[in-house]
Amino acid sequence: MARYTSLYTVAVSLDRFRQLLTDILRSCSLDVIYASEDYWVARELPGHVSYAKLVTVEVLIDQPQTPNTEVKMNFVVKNEELPLKSNNHCRQIFNLVNQAIAENRQWHLIESVAS
Repeated sequence: MARYTSLYTVAVSLDRFRQLLTDILRSCSLDVIYASEDYWVARELPGHVSYAKLVTVEVLIDQPQTPNTEVKMNFVVKNEELPLKSNNHCRQIFNLVNQAIAENRQWHLIESVAS
């Protein structure tokens, strides 16, 4: 199973956060299938790769106590594919999500850690 994680801290109001996160995931061909206050799941749309390569993204959200402050997000990007190559499909989607988050001009990226 391929699995990649990243941690982000962004400055954005909570009013805009949900819509921005939805837009980012959609721009990466991911469909949000579950969303709560502190946990989201998005799944890659089928049809482009085999079932084992379909990527699932889990987002754990640490919400701030005040509405206009930093939001911390922990992303887990995974699929059932064995990561036999360093540039596998899951890694490509992970890089795409990282790039979309880093380049989003609607929030201020404070911290980014990927592993």
